[in-house]
Amino acid sequence: MMLKPYSLGALLLTLLALPALSSVPAHAAPAPTPAVAPVPIAEGHTADQISRFLATFYGAHGPSPDDREQHVSQVLKDRQKVNTDSDVLLCSQNAPQNIGIGPVTVAQAAGVGWATVTTHWAGGVTDTFTAYVRLDSKPIRLDDVICAG
Repeated sequence: MMLKPYSLGALLLTLLALPALSSVPAHAAPAPTPAVAPVPIAEGHTADQISRFLATFYGAHGPSPDDREQHVSQVLKDRQKVNTDSDVLLCSQNAPQNIGIGPVTVAQAAGVGWATVTTHWAGGVTDTFTAYVRLDSKPIRLDDVICAG
């Protein structure tokens, strides 16, 4: 009996195994993975709900003490404690003669809605600021105010 080199023996074993492997097509795709449904974005508050909230919250002359306590984020409450000379919810030192709420914009991806709030003062003077509401706030509340000037 003649000894064969190791590499030749390995080649023979590979060739003998080919019929078993040939039953699987070379182009066979892997088993499909189940589709993963996209995570839906939380619905949250709508532009109409935010508009109604801001109109009720601000009223004609500014938020009530109850609204200031129940419908304002902790960030704004803390900011008011530091800024004792002005009303951070109205961006002013006094109560306006009237308040108007502009159209609401909702950014679902950012989870926030906002509107321009216009305050009307004596002599026809107006001022504006932006009021922000988180879409997922429960109950709905004012999350932030950015004063225009």
